[in-house]
Amino acid sequence: MLKATIDTDTFRETIDVIAAMVTECRLNISEQGIRTRAVDTANVAMISLELDEGAFSSFIATASELGIDITRMKNIVGMMGKGDVLSLDLPDDGHKMEMVFSGYKYSLTLLDVNTIRKEPNMPSIELPAKIKISGAALNDAIKAASVVSDKIALGVDPTANSFYMEAEGDTDHIRLELGKDELIDLIPAEARSLFSLDYLKDMGKVMGRADEVEVQIGIDHPVKFRFGIADDNGRVEFLLAPRIEAD
Repeated sequence: MLKATIDTDTFRETIDVIAAMVTECRLNISEQGIRTRAVDTANVAMISLELDEGAFSSFIATASELGIDITRMKNIVGMMGKGDVLSLDLPDDGHKMEMVFSGYKYSLTLLDVNTIRKEPNMPSIELPAKIKISGAALNDAIKAASVVSDKIALGVDPTANSFYMEAEGDTDHIRLELGKDELIDLIPAEARSLFSLDYLKDMGKVMGRADEVEVQIGIDHPVKFRFGIADDNGRVEFLLAPRIEAD
């Protein structure tokens, strides 16, 4: 059972974050809020999202697991006005969720959770280098790199006490290097890994709205991105596997 109201901007932000990674997911509801953890179809990227009860104007729920078609949900949130209120209503053992906003009343058929991949376990990876950077600066670098290549290297030079993002194309090259005083924070360690920009461009669009993104990297290891949403009533973690560079 779920009966809740939430600002449409907050709900849209939440759906956009999930849609950057997957087209469907299992949504776990409890008295404390909602959460989801999902991996993309290619097993390259993973998302973990938690949205606390405090993100909602009102929230009454019992423990349940819902199957959500994120593509359809994204189409619905695209209809929502800014600063409106969304009402969510799901009865016990319901197969449809009622969504009311701006005079519209949608009845969204839920997916059978048994047809959706089970939640993955979040890998326990200790990554030595940690960078805190504004989401806008991170997204700008991702967009700049995508002009010249389909991959980007993220690294830390502990000698220079700096974080760098670098992309090399067939003819062009781009590099952005930021010292500790140009970042929100930096815990330096030797680190460099290569990543696909196809994934990072989608992640960057939603990370670009965050005041602060924590980036954790190592040497040829996955990258973790952590940031808050819903006025810090929600937390997101993206995990992206590296591309292995050819010798």
